[in-house]
Amino acid sequence: MKTTLNLNDQLLADAKALAAQQRTSLTRLIEEGLQLRLRATGEAPKRGRLHLPVFKGRGGLVHGVNPLSNKALVEALGDDA
Repeated sequence: MKTTLNLNDQLLADAKALAAQQRTSLTRLIEEGLQLRLRATGEAPKRGRLHLPVFKGRGGLVHGVNPLSNKALVEALGDDA
């Protein structure tokens, strides 16, 4: 089947050079590239449900520090930062 493609000039030049180097046609090179890409898409593993880790430690906010205030949080860090 014939089709028309709009390709980047440099990409086309590189593809023609590779086809000549490998002694194959540009059409064959494009077909192989498409086949590889389609195969890679079909082989993608199915993703299951994602389990995020949950911290179940003790502690919490320091008494007297407003967690909604950037200034208060920076001041609570002191010189330790």
